[in-house]
Amino acid sequence: MATLKKFTRRFLLVSNIIVVILFFAACANAFLSPAKWWLISLLGLLFPLLLLLVLVFFVGWMFSPARRWALLSLAALVLGWKNIHSFLAFNAGAGFSTEKPDHSLRVLTWNVRRWDEFIPKKEGGGVHRRKMMEFLAAQKADVMCFQEFFESHMPKEYAGNIGYIRDSLHYPYYYFSEDYRRYDGAFETGVIIFSRYPILQTFRTRYNHLDTVRAAESLIAADISIGKQTIRLFTTHLQSVLFHSKDYHNLAIIRNGDDSLLQASRSIVKKLRRAYSIRGDQADTVRARLDLSSFPAIVCGDFNDVPNSYTYFRIRGDRQDAFIQKGFGIGRTFAHISPTLRIDYIFADPVFKVLQCRRFTLPYSDHHPVIADLQLP
Repeated sequence: MATLKKFTRRFLLVSNIIVVILFFAACANAFLSPAKWWLISLLGLLFPLLLLLVLVFFVGWMFSPARRWALLSLAALVLGWKNIHSFLAFNAGAGFSTEKPDHSLRVLTWNVRRWDEFIPKKEGGGVHRRKMMEFLAAQKADVMCFQEFFESHMPKEYAGNIGYIRDSLHYPYYYFSEDYRRYDGAFETGVIIFSRYPILQTFRTRYNHLDTVRAAESLIAADISIGKQTIRLFTTHLQSVLFHSKDYHNLAIIRNGDDSLLQASRSIVKKLRRAYSIRGDQADTVRARLDLSSFPAIVCGDFNDVPNSYTYFRIRGDRQDAFIQKGFGIGRTFAHISPTLRIDYIFADPVFKVLQCRRFTLPYSDHHPVIADLQLP
């Protein structure tokens, strides 16, 4: 009995050490370029699980005679706090008021998945656009940033979106990247900025892989005049993993441990590796443009990466993550695969004060919108 007890304790201790090592590796993902350290980037996806295991070991050791080993997990939690705090927001009861505070700027970002108008056969697709527009009208944002924005020049088949938002929702100023256009010019998709305030100047940066891999959209920026002040608003859509129906089937195989597990895993890892490498380069480009801004900057959009990633920390820098400042919980913004995927963000220059932030859970797009109220400097 004593031998079994001793073996169990040693097994648990070794397991705890392995979990802590993997946890530190996942935390290191924040500053290691995925182009060279793609395996560490993949490990970053397991950060929520590793965090949970570290907490389980900590609590378990605390209630055992070998209480001193709890220090191992405690040290991991302390040293990994920056990553933990980027993953979890601790502002319980912060709430969100639909009434915009005085002297504030309401920012909305949303990957609208082409309003579902692009796939008319999709069940409910034609209805989603109207409901999405109604939601936007109710929020009364000052500036709105959209990714996978779809603009049609065939009014008999697809409704025009720019004209409706400009005239019916009253956003007279906008800048559209028009990244992808159908061969006959019938429609375009890309990222777009809408503003109730005048846009003084616009900028666009195309990523190197934009022409060969249709899974990202440009980085665009607009200098917006608000009273006597000017701010620079950025938005972008970084490289997607490009999962298709077959890939979701492969994920199901991995979860269920089917016989074709190895083949399915190879296919998923190959796509993840490529996406991480491209997205790392794009994050460097975004950071370089942000550092050149001569005005207080806000950057938002679909970064397609989790909060403990290289992409997240590289772009965020010393900026404030609005959800971490005023949100609560994980704040999932992607509706599929995992409940831990917060991949849409609003980052604000330190001169702004984040007043409130909310992630809205809506059934229309595969992404959820994020809205933040920022007090102007």
